Amino acid sequence: MTAPEAGRGIGNGERAAEITTTFVGLPRDTFRILHVSTGNVCRSPITERLTRHFVLQRLGVLGGGLVVESAGTWGHEGAPMEAHAETVLAEYGADASGFTGRELLDEHVIRADLVLTATRDHRAQVISMGHSAGLRTFTLKEFTRLVNAIDPATLPPLEDGLVMRARALVRAAAALRGWLLAPTAEADEVHDPYGAPLTFFRAVGDEIHQALDPVVTALTGVPART
Repeated sequence: MTAPEAGRGIGNGERAAEITTTFVGLPRDTFRILHVSTGNVCRSPITERLTRHFVLQRLGVLGGGLVVESAGTWGHEGAPMEAHAETVLAEYGADASGFTGRELLDEHVIRADLVLTATRDHRAQVISMGHSAGLRTFTLKEFTRLVNAIDPATLPPLEDGLVMRARALVRAAAALRGWLLAPTAEADEVHDPYGAPLTFFRAVGDEIHQALDPVVTALTGVPART
């Protein structure tokens, strides 16, 4: 991407609304996933809304204290999502409504339990902001590679709460980093579709979908429906 792309969490209008836990008897708590790209109008909005959509598909509700947000390192503050990004989300059945872009701020990184970036460059920028972000910041594809190497049986069951399971997943992924390296420098990148035709946006959407599927399965303990 040349310029920014970004989006917020649980969805700007809705995003601001934190999801109430659906696990009776467990303390109200949250686990924040922050998706980061450049302008927060293409890649990170797609990733944010697809994450929410896939969790909803698996659990039937957006719950367990999960909050999904996005922002851009050169975020178009207040900008709508790119039209092609909305089209891609609609084709997956995901909700693109109520989105407005935002610029990545310190407070977003401080609050995030997991930061997933589109590229290694974005990852470096997040980590350079400090706030002990290194152990919880990955590129999306890097995180997928690490998650695929984690035995789901070693994670807390969903009955113990989505937040507890998610935190254990991040710790396990961070412990594997350095052992499971990318096969190529480009393997961990999701390229910027900004200004590209719809066909390229669809290809990026498919790339994001393929990377998110095992991550959401590991988070929820529920595989995608076939």
